[in-house]
Amino acid sequence: MNEAFDVLIIGGGPGGYVAAIRAAQLGLRTALVEKQHLGGICLNWGCIPTKAMLRGAEVAHTLQQAGTFGFSVGQVEFDIGTLVAHSREVSQTLTGGIAYLLKKNGITVFDGRARLTAKGCVSVTSAEGERALQAKHIILATGARPRPLPAIVPDGERIWSYFEALVPQQVPASLLVVGSGAIGVEFASLYHDLGCAVTLVEVAGQILPAEDREVASLVQREFERRGIRVLTQASVSAVRSDAEQAQCSVRLADGREEQIGVERVLLAAGIQANSEDLGLEALGVEIERGFIKTDPWCRTNVAGLYAIGDVAGAPCLAHKASHEGVLCVEKLAGVEGVHPLDKAFIPGCTYARPQVASLGLTEAAAKASGRRLNIGRFDYQANGKALAMGEAGGFVKTIFDADSGELLGAHMVGPEVTEQIQGLGIAQALEATEQSLSQVVFAHPTLSEAMHEAVLAASGKALHQ
Repeated sequence: MNEAFDVLIIGGGPGGYVAAIRAAQLGLRTALVEKQHLGGICLNWGCIPTKAMLRGAEVAHTLQQAGTFGFSVGQVEFDIGTLVAHSREVSQTLTGGIAYLLKKNGITVFDGRARLTAKGCVSVTSAEGERALQAKHIILATGARPRPLPAIVPDGERIWSYFEALVPQQVPASLLVVGSGAIGVEFASLYHDLGCAVTLVEVAGQILPAEDREVASLVQREFERRGIRVLTQASVSAVRSDAEQAQCSVRLADGREEQIGVERVLLAAGIQANSEDLGLEALGVEIERGFIKTDPWCRTNVAGLYAIGDVAGAPCLAHKASHEGVLCVEKLAGVEGVHPLDKAFIPGCTYARPQVASLGLTEAAAKASGRRLNIGRFDYQANGKALAMGEAGGFVKTIFDADSGELLGAHMVGPEVTEQIQGLGIAQALEATEQSLSQVVFAHPTLSEAMHEAVLAASGKALHQ
Protein backbone atom coordinates (compact mmCIF):
# COMPACT_ATOMS: atom_id res chain seq x y z
CA MET A 1 0.00 0.00 0.00
CA ASN A 2 1.27 3.44 -0.92
CA GLU A 3 2.27 5.79 1.88
CA ALA A 4 0.58 9.19 1.45
CA PHE A 5 1.75 12.65 2.48
CA ASP A 6 0.63 16.23 2.01
CA VAL A 7 4.11 17.37 0.96
CA LEU A 8 7.02 15.26 -0.23
CA ILE A 9 10.42 16.86 -0.85
CA ILE A 10 13.11 15.20 -2.96
CA GLY A 11 16.52 16.37 -1.81
CA GLY A 12 17.74 17.25 1.69
CA GLY A 13 19.94 20.26 0.98
CA PRO A 14 19.40 23.86 2.20
CA GLY A 15 16.25 24.17 0.11
CA GLY A 16 14.78 20.75 0.78
CA TYR A 17 15.22 20.41 4.51
CA VAL A 18 14.06 24.00 5.15
CA ALA A 19 10.97 23.40 3.00
CA ALA A 20 10.27 20.24 4.98
CA ILE A 21 10.55 22.00 8.33
CA ARG A 22 8.27 24.84 7.24
CA ALA A 23 5.70 22.41 5.85
CA ALA A 24 5.65 20.47 9.11
CA GLN A 25 5.30 23.72 11.09
CA LEU A 26 2.20 24.48 9.04
CA GLY A 27 0.65 21.17 10.03
CA LEU A 28 1.23 19.34 6.76
CA ARG A 29 2.15 15.66 6.82
CA THR A 30 5.65 15.86 5.38
CA ALA A 31 8.27 13.47 4.02
CA LEU A 32 11.76 14.06 2.70
CA VAL A 33 13.79 11.75 0.46
CA GLU A 34 17.59 12.05 0.41
CA LYS A 35 19.85 9.71 -1.53
CA GLN A 36 23.19 10.55 0.07
CA HIS A 37 23.56 13.02 2.94
CA LEU A 38 21.38 15.59 4.66
CA GLY A 39 22.54 19.14 4.14
CA GLY A 40 23.33 18.60 0.49
CA ILE A 41 26.38 20.01 -1.25
CA CYS A 42 26.33 23.23 0.78
CA LEU A 43 26.84 21.71 4.20
CA ASN A 44 28.88 18.72 3.10
CA TRP A 45 31.01 19.92 0.18
CA GLY A 46 30.33 23.59 -0.43
CA CYS A 47 29.53 26.63 1.67
CA ILE A 48 30.41 25.32 5.11
CA PRO A 49 33.61 23.25 4.68
CA THR A 50 35.10 25.85 2.33
CA LYS A 51 34.62 28.52 5.00
CA ALA A 52 36.37 26.32 7.54
CA MET A 53 39.26 25.87 5.10
CA LEU A 54 39.31 29.60 4.31
CA ARG A 55 39.56 30.31 8.01
CA GLY A 56 42.81 28.34 7.97
CA ALA A 57 44.02 30.48 5.08
CA GLU A 58 43.09 33.58 7.07
CA VAL A 59 45.18 32.34 9.99
CA ALA A 60 48.11 31.79 7.61
CA HIS A 61 47.78 35.37 6.37
CA THR A 62 47.54 36.71 9.93
CA LEU A 63 50.76 34.91 10.88
CA GLN A 64 52.49 36.47 7.88
CA GLN A 65 51.37 39.94 9.01
CA ALA A 66 52.13 39.42 12.70
CA GLY A 67 55.13 41.78 12.62
CA THR A 68 52.87 44.73 11.78
CA PHE A 69 51.25 44.32 15.19
CA GLY A 70 54.46 43.80 17.15
CA PHE A 71 54.61 40.02 17.22
CA SER A 72 57.66 38.00 16.30
CA VAL A 73 56.60 34.56 15.08
CA GLY A 74 59.16 31.79 14.89
CA GLN A 75 59.04 28.75 12.66
CA VAL A 76 55.44 27.75 11.98
CA GLU A 77 54.41 24.23 11.06
CA PHE A 78 51.23 23.50 9.15
CA ASP A 79 49.35 20.20 8.81
CA ILE A 80 46.73 20.23 6.05
CA GLY A 81 45.21 17.04 7.46
CA THR A 82 44.27 18.82 10.69
CA LEU A 83 42.58 21.65 8.81
CA VAL A 84 40.68 19.19 6.61
CA ALA A 85 39.58 17.23 9.70
CA HIS A 86 38.30 20.46 11.26
CA SER A 87 36.28 21.28 8.14
CA ARG A 88 34.75 17.79 8.04
CA GLU A 89 33.89 17.94 11.75
CA VAL A 90 32.07 21.24 11.25
CA SER A 91 30.05 19.73 8.39
CA GLN A 92 29.17 16.62 10.39
CA THR A 93 28.03 18.73 13.33
CA LEU A 94 25.64 20.69 11.15
CA THR A 95 24.27 17.68 9.26
CA GLY A 96 23.63 15.98 12.59
CA GLY A 97 21.70 19.08 13.63
CA ILE A 98 19.52 18.82 10.53
CA ALA A 99 18.64 15.22 11.33
CA TYR A 100 17.61 16.35 14.81
CA LEU A 101 15.44 19.18 13.44
CA LEU A 102 13.68 16.88 11.00
CA LYS A 103 12.93 14.39 13.74
CA LYS A 104 11.83 17.14 16.12
CA ASN A 105 9.33 18.40 13.57
CA GLY A 106 7.89 14.93 12.90
CA ILE A 107 9.15 14.70 9.32
CA THR A 108 9.46 11.22 7.81
CA VAL A 109 12.88 10.79 6.17
CA PHE A 110 13.51 8.17 3.51
CA ASP A 111 17.06 7.25 2.51
CA GLY A 112 17.22 6.41 -1.16
CA ARG A 113 16.91 7.59 -4.74
CA ALA A 114 13.55 9.07 -5.72
CA ARG A 115 11.89 9.01 -9.11
CA LEU A 116 8.54 10.37 -10.25
CA THR A 117 6.34 7.59 -11.63
CA ALA A 118 3.15 9.59 -12.21
CA LYS A 119 1.54 12.81 -11.03
CA GLY A 120 1.71 12.75 -7.26
CA CYS A 121 3.56 9.42 -7.18
CA VAL A 122 7.19 8.73 -6.28
CA SER A 123 9.20 5.54 -6.17
CA VAL A 124 12.10 5.40 -3.67
CA THR A 125 14.87 2.87 -4.26
CA SER A 126 17.28 1.98 -1.46
CA ALA A 127 19.35 -0.94 -0.24
CA GLU A 128 16.18 -2.30 1.40
CA GLY A 129 14.31 -2.35 -1.90
CA GLU A 130 11.66 -0.15 -3.46
CA ARG A 131 8.70 1.64 -1.92
CA ALA A 132 5.90 3.73 -3.39
CA LEU A 133 4.94 7.13 -1.96
CA GLN A 134 2.15 9.54 -2.81
CA ALA A 135 1.80 13.25 -2.10
CA LYS A 136 -0.52 16.12 -3.03
CA HIS A 137 2.51 18.35 -3.46
CA ILE A 138 5.99 17.23 -4.54
CA ILE A 139 8.94 19.61 -4.31
CA LEU A 140 12.13 18.90 -6.29
CA ALA A 141 15.22 20.16 -4.46
CA THR A 142 17.90 17.97 -6.01
CA GLY A 143 20.56 20.66 -6.39
CA ALA A 144 23.44 20.68 -8.84
CA ARG A 145 26.94 19.32 -9.36
CA PRO A 146 30.24 20.51 -10.93
CA ARG A 147 30.02 20.99 -14.68
CA PRO A 148 32.74 19.18 -16.64
CA LEU A 149 34.33 20.60 -19.77
CA PRO A 150 35.02 18.51 -22.89
CA ALA A 151 38.78 18.96 -22.54
CA ILE A 152 38.88 18.70 -18.75
CA VAL A 153 37.26 15.81 -16.92
CA PRO A 154 38.03 15.46 -13.19
CA ASP A 155 39.81 12.20 -12.40
CA GLY A 156 40.21 12.73 -8.66
CA GLU A 157 44.00 12.70 -8.99
CA ARG A 158 45.58 15.33 -11.24
CA ILE A 159 42.31 17.01 -12.16
CA TRP A 160 40.14 17.97 -9.20
CA SER A 161 36.56 19.09 -8.74
CA TYR A 162 35.80 20.96 -5.52
CA PHE A 163 35.19 17.60 -3.83
CA GLU A 164 38.89 16.66 -4.05
CA ALA A 165 40.02 20.23 -3.39
CA LEU A 166 38.34 20.12 0.01
CA VAL A 167 40.10 16.95 1.20
CA PRO A 168 43.69 17.16 -0.10
CA GLN A 169 46.27 14.88 1.43
CA GLN A 170 48.83 17.61 0.95
CA VAL A 171 49.01 21.14 -0.43
CA PRO A 172 50.12 20.91 -4.07
CA ALA A 173 53.15 22.91 -5.09
CA SER A 174 51.21 24.39 -8.00
CA LEU A 175 47.56 24.62 -9.00
CA LEU A 176 45.75 25.82 -12.11
CA VAL A 177 42.15 26.86 -11.45
CA VAL A 178 39.79 26.81 -14.42
CA GLY A 179 36.96 29.29 -13.87
CA SER A 180 36.86 32.40 -11.73
CA GLY A 181 33.37 32.54 -10.32
CA ALA A 182 33.00 32.51 -6.55
CA ILE A 183 34.21 28.89 -6.23
CA GLY A 184 37.30 29.35 -8.39
CA VAL A 185 38.29 32.62 -6.76
CA GLU A 186 37.84 31.24 -3.25
CA PHE A 187 40.00 28.21 -3.93
CA ALA A 188 42.64 30.30 -5.71
CA SER A 189 42.88 32.57 -2.66
CA LEU A 190 42.78 29.65 -0.21
CA TYR A 191 45.52 27.60 -1.82
CA HIS A 192 47.77 30.58 -2.43
CA ASP A 193 47.62 31.53 1.26
CA LEU A 194 48.53 27.95 2.14
CA GLY A 195 51.72 28.21 0.06
CA CYS A 196 50.67 26.98 -3.38
CA ALA A 197 51.64 28.68 -6.66
CA VAL A 198 48.28 29.45 -8.31
CA THR A 199 47.26 30.28 -11.87
CA LEU A 200 43.65 31.38 -12.42
CA VAL A 201 42.18 31.02 -15.92
CA GLU A 202 38.93 32.70 -17.00
CA VAL A 203 37.34 32.68 -20.46
CA ALA A 204 35.45 35.95 -19.86
CA GLY A 205 36.95 39.42 -19.98
CA GLN A 206 37.08 39.72 -16.19
CA ILE A 207 37.31 37.42 -13.19
CA LEU A 208 34.13 37.17 -11.13
CA PRO A 209 32.10 37.71 -14.33
CA ALA A 210 28.82 38.31 -12.48
CA GLU A 211 30.26 41.10 -10.34
CA ASP A 212 30.60 44.82 -10.96
CA ARG A 213 33.59 45.43 -13.23
CA GLU A 214 35.27 47.79 -10.78
CA VAL A 215 35.03 45.18 -8.03
CA ALA A 216 36.44 42.45 -10.27
CA SER A 217 39.33 44.69 -11.35
CA LEU A 218 40.31 45.37 -7.74
CA VAL A 219 40.24 41.67 -6.86
CA GLN A 220 42.41 40.87 -9.87
CA ARG A 221 44.94 43.56 -8.94
CA GLU A 222 45.06 42.27 -5.39
CA PHE A 223 45.48 38.67 -6.56
CA GLU A 224 48.32 39.66 -8.87
CA ARG A 225 49.95 41.70 -6.10
CA ARG A 226 49.89 38.58 -3.94
CA GLY A 227 51.53 36.54 -6.71
CA ILE A 228 48.52 34.75 -8.19
CA ARG A 229 48.75 34.67 -11.97
CA VAL A 230 45.45 35.71 -13.55
CA LEU A 231 44.65 34.99 -17.20
CA THR A 232 41.40 36.45 -18.56
CA GLN A 233 39.97 35.88 -22.05
CA ALA A 234 41.87 32.61 -21.89
CA SER A 235 40.79 28.98 -22.14
CA VAL A 236 42.25 25.56 -21.42
CA SER A 237 42.05 23.52 -24.61
CA ALA A 238 43.66 20.32 -23.30
CA VAL A 239 45.12 18.72 -20.19
CA ARG A 240 47.59 15.83 -20.41
CA SER A 241 48.41 14.10 -17.16
CA ASP A 242 51.35 11.91 -16.24
CA ALA A 243 52.94 10.66 -13.04
CA GLU A 244 54.67 13.99 -12.43
CA GLN A 245 52.23 16.74 -13.39
CA ALA A 246 49.34 17.95 -15.51
CA GLN A 247 50.39 19.71 -18.71
CA CYS A 248 47.78 22.33 -19.64
CA SER A 249 47.42 23.90 -23.07
CA VAL A 250 46.12 27.42 -22.48
CA ARG A 251 45.01 29.69 -25.30
CA LEU A 252 45.75 33.27 -24.23
CA ALA A 253 43.85 36.46 -25.05
CA ASP A 254 46.25 37.31 -27.89
CA GLY A 255 45.73 33.91 -29.53
CA ARG A 256 49.04 32.40 -28.43
CA GLU A 257 49.09 28.90 -26.96
CA GLU A 258 51.02 28.44 -23.72
CA GLN A 259 51.94 25.19 -22.02
CA ILE A 260 51.60 25.37 -18.24
CA GLY A 261 52.71 22.47 -16.08
CA VAL A 262 51.13 22.16 -12.64
CA GLU A 263 50.80 19.55 -9.94
CA ARG A 264 47.00 19.81 -9.86
CA VAL A 265 44.18 21.29 -11.94
CA LEU A 266 40.93 22.42 -10.29
CA LEU A 267 37.85 22.59 -12.49
CA ALA A 268 35.55 25.35 -11.24
CA ALA A 269 33.74 26.26 -14.45
CA GLY A 270 30.20 26.30 -13.15
CA ILE A 271 27.58 23.72 -12.27
CA GLN A 272 24.83 21.71 -13.91
CA ALA A 273 21.45 20.79 -12.47
CA ASN A 274 20.66 17.37 -11.06
CA SER A 275 17.56 17.08 -13.22
CA GLU A 276 18.28 13.74 -14.87
CA ASP A 277 16.74 10.39 -13.96
CA LEU A 278 13.88 11.96 -12.02
CA GLY A 279 11.12 10.89 -14.39
CA LEU A 280 10.55 14.45 -15.59
CA GLU A 281 10.32 13.57 -19.27
CA ALA A 282 7.37 11.23 -18.86
CA LEU A 283 5.40 13.94 -17.06
CA GLY A 284 6.31 16.59 -19.62
CA VAL A 285 8.12 18.86 -17.16
CA GLU A 286 9.62 21.87 -18.95
CA ILE A 287 13.42 22.04 -18.85
CA GLU A 288 15.62 24.89 -20.03
CA ARG A 289 19.40 24.38 -20.39
CA GLY A 290 19.12 21.49 -17.94
CA PHE A 291 17.30 23.51 -15.26
CA ILE A 292 13.65 23.03 -14.36
CA LYS A 293 11.47 25.97 -15.40
CA THR A 294 9.30 27.45 -12.65
CA ASP A 295 6.99 30.41 -12.11
CA PRO A 296 7.42 33.01 -9.31
CA TRP A 297 5.85 30.57 -6.83
CA CYS A 298 8.29 27.74 -7.72
CA ARG A 299 5.56 25.84 -9.60
CA THR A 300 6.47 23.80 -12.66
CA ASN A 301 4.11 23.38 -15.61
CA VAL A 302 2.80 20.17 -13.98
CA ALA A 303 0.15 20.73 -11.29
CA GLY A 304 1.32 19.76 -7.82
CA LEU A 305 5.00 19.65 -8.83
CA TYR A 306 7.46 22.32 -7.72
CA ALA A 307 11.21 22.97 -7.97
CA ILE A 308 13.45 25.07 -5.74
CA GLY A 309 17.13 25.88 -5.38
CA ASP A 310 19.91 25.09 -7.84
CA VAL A 311 17.86 22.62 -9.88
CA ALA A 312 15.51 25.51 -10.73
CA GLY A 313 18.28 27.77 -11.99
CA ALA A 314 20.38 30.79 -11.10
CA PRO A 315 21.39 32.26 -8.83
CA CYS A 316 22.64 28.95 -7.47
CA LEU A 317 23.02 29.93 -3.83
CA ALA A 318 22.06 28.14 -0.63
CA HIS A 319 20.19 31.10 0.83
CA LYS A 320 18.16 31.44 -2.36
CA ALA A 321 17.21 27.76 -2.09
CA SER A 322 16.14 28.12 1.55
CA HIS A 323 14.07 31.20 0.81
CA GLU A 324 12.38 29.46 -2.10
CA GLY A 325 11.65 26.47 0.11
CA VAL A 326 9.73 28.62 2.59
CA LEU A 327 8.03 30.67 -0.13
CA CYS A 328 6.94 27.57 -2.02
CA VAL A 329 5.48 25.80 1.00
CA GLU A 330 3.71 28.85 2.37
CA LYS A 331 2.12 29.57 -1.00
CA LEU A 332 0.84 26.01 -1.50
CA ALA A 333 -0.43 26.00 2.08
CA GLY A 334 -2.41 29.20 1.52
CA VAL A 335 -0.48 31.42 3.94
CA GLU A 336 -1.44 35.06 3.42
CA GLY A 337 1.08 37.77 2.61
CA VAL A 338 3.58 35.60 0.72
CA HIS A 339 5.61 37.55 -1.84
CA PRO A 340 7.51 36.31 -4.90
CA LEU A 341 11.29 36.38 -4.64
CA ASP A 342 13.08 39.31 -6.31
CA LYS A 343 16.14 37.45 -7.58
CA ALA A 344 17.91 40.71 -8.43
CA PHE A 345 18.33 41.41 -4.74
CA ILE A 346 19.62 38.06 -3.54
CA PRO A 347 23.02 38.88 -2.01
CA GLY A 348 26.05 37.20 -3.50
CA CYS A 349 29.17 36.68 -1.42
CA THR A 350 32.69 35.51 -2.26
CA TYR A 351 34.85 34.65 0.74
CA ALA A 352 38.27 35.14 -0.80
CA ARG A 353 40.87 37.68 0.29
CA PRO A 354 39.60 40.33 -0.31
CA GLN A 355 35.96 39.43 0.30
CA VAL A 356 33.28 40.45 -2.20
CA ALA A 357 29.58 41.06 -1.54
CA SER A 358 26.91 42.48 -3.80
CA LEU A 359 23.21 42.77 -4.54
CA GLY A 360 21.11 44.39 -7.22
CA LEU A 361 22.31 45.88 -10.48
CA THR A 362 25.94 46.40 -11.42
CA GLU A 363 26.90 49.89 -12.55
CA ALA A 364 26.93 48.76 -16.19
CA ALA A 365 23.48 47.16 -15.90
CA ALA A 366 22.05 50.19 -14.12
CA LYS A 367 23.34 52.51 -16.85
CA ALA A 368 21.92 50.20 -19.52
CA SER A 369 18.47 50.52 -17.91
CA GLY A 370 18.32 54.12 -19.09
CA ARG A 371 17.61 55.60 -15.67
CA ARG A 372 19.33 58.66 -14.25
CA LEU A 373 21.69 57.46 -11.55
CA ASN A 374 23.38 58.68 -8.42
CA ILE A 375 26.46 56.55 -7.78
CA GLY A 376 28.48 56.78 -4.59
CA ARG A 377 31.85 55.21 -3.83
CA PHE A 378 33.94 55.22 -0.69
CA ASP A 379 37.37 53.61 -0.17
CA TYR A 380 38.32 51.69 2.95
CA GLN A 381 41.62 53.60 2.84
CA ALA A 382 39.68 56.40 4.54
CA ASN A 383 37.99 54.13 7.09
CA GLY A 384 39.59 54.18 10.53
CA LYS A 385 38.59 50.64 11.52
CA ALA A 386 39.96 49.18 8.28
CA LEU A 387 43.26 51.05 8.73
CA ALA A 388 43.53 49.84 12.33
CA MET A 389 42.99 46.27 11.15
CA GLY A 390 45.63 46.61 8.46
CA GLU A 391 42.99 45.68 5.86
CA ALA A 392 42.29 48.97 4.09
CA GLY A 393 42.06 47.70 0.51
CA GLY A 394 38.65 47.87 -1.11
CA PHE A 395 35.59 50.08 -1.35
CA VAL A 396 31.81 50.31 -1.14
CA LYS A 397 29.70 51.41 -4.12
CA THR A 398 26.02 52.31 -3.96
CA ILE A 399 23.78 52.91 -6.98
CA PHE A 400 20.51 54.85 -6.67
CA ASP A 401 17.79 55.96 -9.06
CA ALA A 402 18.30 59.73 -9.14
CA ASP A 403 14.59 60.47 -9.53
CA SER A 404 13.04 58.15 -6.95
CA GLY A 405 15.97 57.53 -4.59
CA GLU A 406 15.49 53.75 -4.96
CA LEU A 407 18.52 51.63 -4.14
CA LEU A 408 19.33 49.78 -7.36
CA GLY A 409 22.58 48.08 -6.43
CA ALA A 410 25.32 47.78 -3.83
CA HIS A 411 28.81 46.40 -4.34
CA MET A 412 31.46 45.88 -1.68
CA VAL A 413 34.98 44.55 -1.72
CA GLY A 414 37.20 44.48 1.32
CA PRO A 415 37.34 43.34 4.95
CA GLU A 416 34.29 41.45 6.27
CA VAL A 417 31.97 42.82 3.57
CA THR A 418 30.09 39.51 3.52
CA GLU A 419 28.89 40.34 7.04
CA GLN A 420 27.85 43.87 6.07
CA ILE A 421 25.97 43.52 2.78
CA GLN A 422 22.75 42.52 4.51
CA GLY A 423 22.46 46.03 5.93
CA LEU A 424 21.84 47.32 2.43
CA GLY A 425 19.71 44.27 1.67
CA ILE A 426 17.41 45.14 4.55
CA ALA A 427 17.34 48.75 3.37
CA GLN A 428 16.23 47.66 -0.10
CA ALA A 429 13.58 45.29 1.27
CA LEU A 430 12.15 48.12 3.41
CA GLU A 431 12.24 50.47 0.41
CA ALA A 432 14.67 52.86 2.04
CA THR A 433 15.77 55.72 -0.21
CA GLU A 434 19.03 57.52 -0.74
CA GLN A 435 17.75 60.33 1.49
CA SER A 436 16.53 58.12 4.33
CA LEU A 437 19.71 56.03 4.34
CA SER A 438 21.84 59.16 4.52
CA GLN A 439 20.14 60.02 7.83
CA VAL A 440 20.92 56.68 9.51
CA VAL A 441 23.46 56.95 12.34
CA PHE A 442 26.32 54.45 11.91
CA ALA A 443 28.48 53.57 14.91
CA HIS A 444 32.10 54.75 14.97
CA PRO A 445 34.62 53.28 14.45
CA THR A 446 33.18 50.51 12.29
CA LEU A 447 33.78 49.12 8.82
CA SER A 448 30.12 49.77 8.07
CA GLU A 449 30.74 53.51 8.15
CA ALA A 450 32.05 53.07 4.62
CA MET A 451 28.52 52.05 3.62
CA HIS A 452 27.17 55.31 5.01
CA GLU A 453 29.84 57.35 3.27
CA ALA A 454 29.07 55.61 -0.03
CA VAL A 455 25.41 56.59 0.38
CA LEU A 456 26.39 60.18 1.11
CA ALA A 457 28.79 60.19 -1.83
CA ALA A 458 25.95 59.28 -4.18
CA SER A 459 24.47 62.73 -3.61
CA GLY A 460 27.80 64.52 -3.34
CA LYS A 461 27.73 64.80 0.46
CA ALA A 462 30.56 62.42 1.50
CA LEU A 463 32.33 63.77 4.57
CA HIS A 464 35.65 61.92 4.47
CA GLN A 465 36.75 62.00 0.85
